[in-house]
Amino acid sequence: MDRKDLQELSRVRLREAKALLKVGMADGAYYLAGYAVECALKACIAKGTQRFEFPDKKRVDSSYSHNLDLLVRIAGLEGARVAYFNRSPEFRKHWDLVQFWSGESRYQRHQPEAAADLVAAVGDRRHGVISWIKLYW
Repeated sequence: MDRKDLQELSRVRLREAKALLKVGMADGAYYLAGYAVECALKACIAKGTQRFEFPDKKRVDSSYSHNLDLLVRIAGLEGARVAYFNRSPEFRKHWDLVQFWSGESRYQRHQPEAAADLVAAVGDRRHGVISWIKLYW
């Protein structure tokens, strides 16, 4: 799997989340919306990988995480995220919702409103989390 695969997977997972939300399947919509962010961040990490580089084992192991805050740090985007927080209260609000997503959400039930809020936070074209990540992937 390479960066382009991860970019496409992020797009697909967001479309799937929107489709599931539309038919009232909030649990899957919630999980897939967060997974779209995870894939997008992993595309950023892949972009930073140099050809023929022998990668740091800790960085590689950490890259397989589902923790979005950790993936932001591994991708080297923490400073950019904080800077965008300061310029965009909408993005900060969206990130505040997204940061609570985890891989464990696939084992949980989610209210339709929570799923709709997360899908909107991820997919907002102007201030959404995926739109911001696309600047760096």
